[in-house]
Amino acid sequence: MKKKKKKKRTHIPFRLNFLFFIVFLLFSLLILRLGFVQIVSGESYKEEVEKTEDVVIHTPVPRGHMYDRYHRVIVDNKPLKAITYTRSQNTKQQDRIEVATQLAEMIDMPFYSSFLEGENKEREKVPGEVRITERDLKDYWLIKHPKKAEAKLTEQDLEKVKNDEMEEKDLYKLQLDRITKKELQTLKSDLEVIAIKIKMDTGYALTPQIVKSNVTDVEFAKVSEHLQHLPGIDVMTYWDRQYTYDGLLRTLLGNVTSADEGLPREQLDYFLSRNYSRNDQVGKSYLEKQYEHVLHGQKARMVSVTNRSGQVIETNQVSEGQRGSDLILTIDMELQKQVEEIVTKGLQRGKASGGAPLLDRIFVMLMDPHTGEILTMAGKQYVIDSKTKKAEIRDFALGNMTTSYEMGSTVKGATILAGFDSGAIRPNQYFVDQPLKFASSPPKKSYVNMGSINDVTALQRSSNVYMFRTVMAMANASYVYDGPLRIGSSTFEKLRSYYAQFGLGIHTGIELDSESTGITGRNPQPGNALDLSIGQYDTYTPLQLIQYVSTIANGGYRVKPQLVKEIREPLLGSEDLGSIQHSFEPHILNRVTMTDDQINRVKEGFRRVMQVPGGTAYKQFSSAPYSPAGKTGTAEAYNKGRSVRNSTLIAYAPHNNPEVSMVVVVPSAYMQGGSSSLSQEIGRQVLDTYFGLTAKGEEELREEENEQVVDEQ
Repeated sequence: MKKKKKKKRTHIPFRLNFLFFIVFLLFSLLILRLGFVQIVSGESYKEEVEKTEDVVIHTPVPRGHMYDRYHRVIVDNKPLKAITYTRSQNTKQQDRIEVATQLAEMIDMPFYSSFLEGENKEREKVPGEVRITERDLKDYWLIKHPKKAEAKLTEQDLEKVKNDEMEEKDLYKLQLDRITKKELQTLKSDLEVIAIKIKMDTGYALTPQIVKSNVTDVEFAKVSEHLQHLPGIDVMTYWDRQYTYDGLLRTLLGNVTSADEGLPREQLDYFLSRNYSRNDQVGKSYLEKQYEHVLHGQKARMVSVTNRSGQVIETNQVSEGQRGSDLILTIDMELQKQVEEIVTKGLQRGKASGGAPLLDRIFVMLMDPHTGEILTMAGKQYVIDSKTKKAEIRDFALGNMTTSYEMGSTVKGATILAGFDSGAIRPNQYFVDQPLKFASSPPKKSYVNMGSINDVTALQRSSNVYMFRTVMAMANASYVYDGPLRIGSSTFEKLRSYYAQFGLGIHTGIELDSESTGITGRNPQPGNALDLSIGQYDTYTPLQLIQYVSTIANGGYRVKPQLVKEIREPLLGSEDLGSIQHSFEPHILNRVTMTDDQINRVKEGFRRVMQVPGGTAYKQFSSAPYSPAGKTGTAEAYNKGRSVRNSTLIAYAPHNNPEVSMVVVVPSAYMQGGSSSLSQEIGRQVLDTYFGLTAKGEEELREEENEQVVDEQ
């Protein structure tokens, strides 16, 4: 009989049990630990989590510079001292009053309270002055006198809140309403403290707020010495704009908000969404505003770590700031300077002449007709000073694009080309220049009877009748002596559409706000169509006029006017310019529909105006060595209820290869005893100056480029 085999015992059950025991033990320890963390230490850990908070702070940097086309500095930055206040998240009102009281002993804060001192409408605001309102006084009084403030409320008032008949916030309003003027009078000695506190309250928590800008060295030293006793107060340097050429081109360069103004209210949300601070300086007009995104730069980024009480534990710089990029303008500032001197002398001469009461402004522009780069944009006007009540000459460069005038015969080139393109007239067509008599109206004529003339002579001698005949042909209107003139409104539209091809009566494309397109006459009487053809009905800006003459000068291409040539990277600690970030290329808006041969007919007429005897500007420009071409204009207008003449001039040179175009507009230049040739006299001086200075500017630029090459090597 076989012996039964013994069954082998296994140890697997024991090992599994041991493993389960270990897992059970670990889970038990984990549950105990979680219970300890949540129940025993939960509150302390929660406090630890809430202990710190990161707050991002952006600090300002200098704005970018502006240079002229030859890299001369136009707008720079100058450092100014300022006192700032940074409040923590839980700072109490009483704490701020204590700091403001101490600060009032160290600085002189300008303030004005119309409520306590009486309204004075003639009083001018002092720079940096704080206006203290009645509400400011009442808010301060309640903080300063808490017990008296509490006494302003009756038991009835409190009962109403308790019974939900009135909200708690209404109690504060009741307190404000019950403060008497006599009680507010007691605050006269605290006005400076109130003014400082108002500035301190303006900013956000943990964001530096300028309390006073442009402080004196003495104030700066006093505050710096006592910073440890002035929680939240600090001193800093900020930058204000500095203009190398003083008032030159100031209206066009634009302005920035002051450190006291901060962000414009109407654009507050726009700037805050782009990481601006409320007290940041920003461009608020023209070039400063248009290129704010370029000039503003990248602010330094700081992160402040605060505890649960809102106190700053530490501050770390995350990224360095970079000042704004630089703008290279198309303007030649030395040329601008000399042109403005010419304009000022012309304005002074006009004021001394028989036209003294009316001649109050002059405009001159120079532009590259091929690129649209504006070389000079000068404008001056007489302004009555609010303090002295005397007339003084101030910059009005902006008037070149914001004001419009009847430009007279300068538009006749566009009229001839409209006649060509519409088929109403043909090149070298002759008309007899003699007075035209229509029913129930005085004769329409030129300044002299010219006899039989063609298109070129009509421009040379500035014939009105030739233009009248052209418009009549466009309207299919036949002429009968003392008969009716039949011209419909469609002819106005047709002629204006041709003018628009050259930029007359429409936006020029310049990238600045407030450009005027002129005034379009609204009375479609037949005689007004004739006046329109000689520039004595619609009005145009000097900017539109220079775009028009440039279009003829360059062979028919309407080019967008440019004021900025390049955007350059900023270089810190160096006077050299950085590399080019963006270059503005010429922008052709449209090509006129006239042929080259037709445009050349007008260009020949313009050449004869200045270079051939009988031309209306021959006397002034015949000796000019730079072969100019152009067109004069004299428009009848009204100024302050009196009949005047606008003296205008358009030109370009040299006539066979134009490198510069020019416009001169002298509104109200001619009265009894005045001079209608003032625009020609100014124009000759300006072109002489241009051709004398251009070579000098180009030489300066070459020398600068050569120096940079040597430095790099």
